[in-house]
Amino acid sequence: MADASHSATIEGRQSGVLRSILSTVAFTFVAYLTIGLSLAVLPGFVHTNLGFGAMLAGLAISVQYVATLISRPQVGRMADTKGPKRTVMTGLAMCAASGALLLIAALASNLPWLSLGLIFVARLALGCAESCVGTGAITWGMGQVGHRHTARVISWNGVATYGALAAGAPLGVLIEHRFGFAAIGAATLLLALAALPLARLKRATMITAGERAPFRTVAARVVPYGIGLALGSIGFGCIATFITLFYAAHGWDNAALTLTVFGVVFVGVRFVFARTIPTLGGYRVAMVSLSVEAIGLIILCLASSATMAGVGAAIAGFGFSLVFPALGTEAVHRVPTHSSGSALGVYSVFMDVAMALTGPLGGWVAGGMGYNAIYGFAALAAMASVVLALVLQAQAMREKALSHAEARGGQVVDHFAE
Repeated sequence: MADASHSATIEGRQSGVLRSILSTVAFTFVAYLTIGLSLAVLPGFVHTNLGFGAMLAGLAISVQYVATLISRPQVGRMADTKGPKRTVMTGLAMCAASGALLLIAALASNLPWLSLGLIFVARLALGCAESCVGTGAITWGMGQVGHRHTARVISWNGVATYGALAAGAPLGVLIEHRFGFAAIGAATLLLALAALPLARLKRATMITAGERAPFRTVAARVVPYGIGLALGSIGFGCIATFITLFYAAHGWDNAALTLTVFGVVFVGVRFVFARTIPTLGGYRVAMVSLSVEAIGLIILCLASSATMAGVGAAIAGFGFSLVFPALGTEAVHRVPTHSSGSALGVYSVFMDVAMALTGPLGGWVAGGMGYNAIYGFAALAAMASVVLALVLQAQAMREKALSHAEARGGQVVDHFAE
């Protein structure tokens, strides 16, 4: 009877932790849903409705990621000093502002340059919003449930991110088709405004006291993990950017289905295997995940049919799914609790950098060696990340052994002093 009562208590605590995490990452879902709404329809509006070329249409999308990249470190410090609740609410307010600007841009389409300028400002605001909500929600979640659940918070935040993007893109196409581009701005504005009072009602976490570690110190501790993340993210960037051209070069159909398979496997692994990180450790999970990702990328490199390519993409998605939370958990543990927001901000930058560089570098490789070669180089990058994770694990074990030795030495000194 006592065992049953103890088991029920544990289950109750676990469900309470999950509810706290989900109620926090829900704001990430809202933010990325607004990003997804405009993702598939904005280039067409700039090119067709406003009459600008493909370069400006692409720039209208990429300017958001520039804003995200630049704002990450500042947002991390904001989460540490002002609190994650305020950071998330700031991000939601920026989402609302972005929606309002898109709505005005759509109404000003008869003045193309004004409309394009408003779109650019809207995308910059959305990029900053992505930083605020993404980093703030993770920090807020960790404050709600404790740092021992860091891996679960990061994993569920990733599910919210990619699930919202997957839902937002087709929903945006449907809204634009039925009601016009102005409705995208209106929907973005309304979603953000609906989420703001919910964020205001949610309990804030205490800002951890303590002297803030200098930003350079935090960055120095996190950068090696960020480099590992960047190397592991190259494969994802290559699949997201070049899979359509890869299929077209071979005369295969259903490239979009391959992306869907990648995404479904990615989210499924986050659901099923996220708890392996606190059980087995972030380093082990990262090394296994990166190795599996490399196998999938090698299959893509050697693919001679669409089916083989789809299998490779699925295996790569399986492997890549836990790379961010596995390395991120270890990175956060390298800094004091009151600097975790800054650590996450620095760490996340490396994925942004990898995604930004994958396009031009992958295009350069494809131009000289073909699209298959892109995935071969991405596999090499993933294996390099495995080696780096192994080095970081060995370093962490040495530091842990040294600290234990110093602690025992201190106890011996105290004993003799008595």
